[in-house]
Amino acid sequence: MTEPNEHTALPPREQAALLPFAPGVYQFLDRTGKIIYVGKAKSLRKRVSSYFLENKDHAPKVRVMVRQIASIRHIVVDSETDALLLENSLIKTLQPRYNILLKDDKTYPWIVVRREPFPRVQSTRQLLRDGSQYFGPYSSVGMQRSVLEFIREVVPLRTCKLNLAPEAIARGRYSVCLQYHLGNCKGPCVGAQSEEEYAQSVGLVVSVLRGDLRPVRAYLETEMARAAAELRFEAAQRCKQRLDALDNYSGKSVIVSAKIGDVDVFSLLAEDDEVYCNFVRIRHGSIVGVYTVKLSPGVETDRAEMLTLAIQHIVERVAGGSLAREVVVPFLPSAAVLFDGTTFTVPKRGEKLDLLSFSERSARIYRAEQLRNLEIRNPERHTERLMESMRRELRLDRQPRHIECFDNSNLQGTNPVASCVVFRDGKPSRKEYRHFNVKTVVGADDFASMREIVGRRYRRLLDEGAELPDLIVVDGGKGQLSSAYAVLCELGIEDRVPVVGLAKRIEEVFYPNDPMPYYLSRTGEPLKVICHLRDEAHRFGITFHRQKRSANFIRSELEQIEGIGPKSIETLLRHFRTVARVGAASREELTALVGAVRAERIYDFFHTRR
Repeated sequence: MTEPNEHTALPPREQAALLPFAPGVYQFLDRTGKIIYVGKAKSLRKRVSSYFLENKDHAPKVRVMVRQIASIRHIVVDSETDALLLENSLIKTLQPRYNILLKDDKTYPWIVVRREPFPRVQSTRQLLRDGSQYFGPYSSVGMQRSVLEFIREVVPLRTCKLNLAPEAIARGRYSVCLQYHLGNCKGPCVGAQSEEEYAQSVGLVVSVLRGDLRPVRAYLETEMARAAAELRFEAAQRCKQRLDALDNYSGKSVIVSAKIGDVDVFSLLAEDDEVYCNFVRIRHGSIVGVYTVKLSPGVETDRAEMLTLAIQHIVERVAGGSLAREVVVPFLPSAAVLFDGTTFTVPKRGEKLDLLSFSERSARIYRAEQLRNLEIRNPERHTERLMESMRRELRLDRQPRHIECFDNSNLQGTNPVASCVVFRDGKPSRKEYRHFNVKTVVGADDFASMREIVGRRYRRLLDEGAELPDLIVVDGGKGQLSSAYAVLCELGIEDRVPVVGLAKRIEEVFYPNDPMPYYLSRTGEPLKVICHLRDEAHRFGITFHRQKRSANFIRSELEQIEGIGPKSIETLLRHFRTVARVGAASREELTALVGAVRAERIYDFFHTRR
């Protein structure tokens, strides 16, 4: 979830073209920086770009709004449901001028566990701070009702409005209702169920609403076993059906939390020489604002200090000069005393940790969008930054502008081939890809195959005086790396061209003469380039291997015909293209190509088998 920088020099139409194809919420701002519209989208780029198309179906008010758009913000979420809930929260908080349809302050439904004797589980649209437990909101009444029906089917609880205070029950003024006779209630109104037993049932409901299905599953399994032991097979089958329903259950929203209340969340992302701080503001359990700021660390690299500076900047520019009483952070800022009246929390588990992870993910998405923006607007600067990042990450002496990656492919030792893919400036150079038939190796010997292919490749480059790569990547780990490095030593270029090996775990890289792997950053761009290299080498090699295996299969069938040699087979395949068409050919067609004697043998081979 992220928002782009509001101070962009690009026109709105070009800003829309840079948005991701992900679900989320977008905000249009006018020239004064005021938000004039908030909307949701299944695909942000498609939806926002549609506003800038010449469309006669656009209402006049839409055309007026589009002319006022100066910049675009957006927030990426995980699903359309989250986008719907977040849109509702932002519209009620910001009250944009052009959001007419949602200005009626309609609220989404919640499920409440009342704070009362023998608590009821009910639907509500009012979120009150009355000590009750609220869960949701739900994106539709239908979803909420299905959750309530599921709960009432699994756990018998009362639905009546009676005052079940102990003294009221003691008077004996109540009698059981139809729900008791149907088995949907255990009769606490007449003392047939104790408060302790009822509280256990409520605990099961709360666990379901919190997304923890383990207590309910254990309860149903116990009830099913007990019913089966007592030969109550219908009851056991009902428990089995309820257990199956658990697998399809889903109800809790990731966007809001009624338990947390008013909280501000800050996360810090430091990648290369760039630092991003994401801010999430939560009021009454709902997200009402998200903002990401990019920092220039300069000579100061202390993360606690950078977090303090970022919080100060966001408080002054975004948060209206104040913070919530509780602020969730990944670590304590260096000067927490500057924020009087604020308690900083570093969560270790639970919903607050989920919110912190949500904020960190938002910062990463924002950074990725900024890099894509830079790649479009200034490709040379983007390439220079990427190559320098790879040089540092892979511990190289120079930028790897020219990379070559090798991969072997065979099927139980048959049709062994290899591939070499070439990347320049971090992008595939497909015209320089090369296939290799393994000629000197018999059987499935990947190490020997790698020695042969690497040797053939660089002996030829040296003989031709061609350019050597800045980096060689070998897919296969330490064994293949040792084989490739040995060949480079034989050629005397081990000091001129660095070589690394890729392990099975994608982030592990091996270096020659070093038994321990080096771990690349999982979130850095160098790992993405390395993954792209590996995927291309694997794809290119597998494709060639399949083609060769298919061709050999075709030839092997024709080779079974006595007296038909390679030249005849090549003539037949060049003309007919497939073995099936050879088999369907007439004697006259075959005779015209390979002569009468061979034609008769080919014709008999295919027609006597039928």
